[in-house]
Amino acid sequence: MKLIKRLSSYAIIIVMACIMPGLFAATPALSQNIETKMIPADFNALAVKVSPAVVNIRTEKTVKDGGYGMQRYRRSPFGKDDPFNDFFKNFFGGEQRRNFKQRSLGSGFIINKEGYIVTNNHVVSDADKITVVLKDEEEFDAKIIGRDPYTDIALIKISNGKDLPYVELGDSDALRVGEWVVAIGNPFGLAQTVTAGIVSAKGRVIGSGPYDDFIQTDASINPGNSGGPLINMQGKVIGINTMIIAGGQGIGFAIPINLSKGIIKQLQTSGDVTRGWLGVTIQDMKGEIAAYYGIKGDNKGALVIDTVPGDPADEAGIKAKDIIIAINGKAVETTRELTNRIANIGVGEIANIKVLRDGKEQTFKVKIGERPDLIASSDPKQKQDDALGIYVSTITPQIARRFNIRENAGVIVAKVKPGSKADKAGIANGDIIIEINRKEINGLRAFKNALNNVKKGQMVSFLIQRMHTGLIVIHIKK
Repeated sequence: MKLIKRLSSYAIIIVMACIMPGLFAATPALSQNIETKMIPADFNALAVKVSPAVVNIRTEKTVKDGGYGMQRYRRSPFGKDDPFNDFFKNFFGGEQRRNFKQRSLGSGFIINKEGYIVTNNHVVSDADKITVVLKDEEEFDAKIIGRDPYTDIALIKISNGKDLPYVELGDSDALRVGEWVVAIGNPFGLAQTVTAGIVSAKGRVIGSGPYDDFIQTDASINPGNSGGPLINMQGKVIGINTMIIAGGQGIGFAIPINLSKGIIKQLQTSGDVTRGWLGVTIQDMKGEIAAYYGIKGDNKGALVIDTVPGDPADEAGIKAKDIIIAINGKAVETTRELTNRIANIGVGEIANIKVLRDGKEQTFKVKIGERPDLIASSDPKQKQDDALGIYVSTITPQIARRFNIRENAGVIVAKVKPGSKADKAGIANGDIIIEINRKEINGLRAFKNALNNVKKGQMVSFLIQRMHTGLIVIHIKK
């Protein structure tokens, strides 16, 4: 009986094979073709082609008091009442301030024969000395051409009197999930390390900044890889290796090269970065909001919640409740995509913005303005207050409009040094300092004078205007 059932099963399979022969014949061939296409024989040719243009970057920076790690050894770990406090104080120098040299490693890649090198901003930020080491171990001092903290991109340069090998920049928009990619860099100082993997995802938003749009890859990326190239199988750079998730395995992130091209060009030309600006408050079209406005299927876009009076969108006629669906003929699906695309349009250029208004399409010609972000500077130290750890800048007309304040009504916080008194007190990037100790601050000079008038150990009271919050007061002991 069992034999009859088994033969019956075979008969069914034979009949199906006769009726649909392609179903059975195509499967092995399809698997074979995919396998042959997807697995490269080796990556040697890519490594040979690209590695001469990949560099090791060594930096030195001065750290006061040796950082937190040194400070905690200058006192007894058992509190201020410990009888051995005098021992710790005498042995470690008490409260005497000392400077220490902090060294770090990173990677970069040469983009032209003149010696311009792309890397991450966090690799070279605040460095006193930058040394670039080529594949042949030849060393050069490098200078910073410009930095952009918002996208973590920096441009540095070396000079050696001869043409240098360089890489070709590719098209990250054409990159597909599942494609093979190769990372080259200097993880943990191990120069010219090549790792391979695939593109795990595109368009990752991980909360690192306003322009998040990362390529995720499982090609091994470790400390020291930062700033190195992520290349495709044609040997072209399609990303800048930037970060990893602590404790994760096979999860690395790279900045898409298409996002970087305009920034690199601006840094090379002027050392600064300016970004396009529409002047709209927006949100994604999804869920109940999409249903409310009758958006179905693949029809997406960015809903305009409000416009800034006098800014480009308002001047062009775009209104609240408009749904932005395309920029210069290219569809817009998310607010992040809209923000990044507008940011990459040159200030003063005319952009064709297509919107849905009451279900009907309309196109507006918008003269792009300058985004009221702080312009990335190649020399931000001139704006720093060392005692509190605050970097401030003047208020531009665009920032004044955005906050609805006068241009001389304070200074804006460009950066807060991690671990500083300002950082611990809660001062944040983008805060506008209006008063210090009840005295009006109308520019950088007033800011500097107000802090100079406060003695060490005294309290400093900041009256701050914060976006989406309003006025707040923060007290810091100098």
